[in-house]
Amino acid sequence: MAVEKDIVIRAVKLSCVVGTLLIFINYGDAVFTPEIAYPAWWKILLTYCVPYFVSTYSAVGARLAD
Repeated sequence: MAVEKDIVIRAVKLSCVVGTLLIFINYGDAVFTPEIAYPAWWKILLTYCVPYFVSTYSAVGARLAD
């Protein structure tokens, strides 16, 4: 159920919005200021993965509850 097209599309859209917002909140200084070292790319990847998995988990849970 977690790989159904509508669940994946919704989770990707949500993770793009929420992940980008979290990047600006957590790493805004590093992204916009060249003097500060850039954050590790794996941390940025995880910042997008967490909202994706949370969205997928909640969507599957809601469908199973019906």
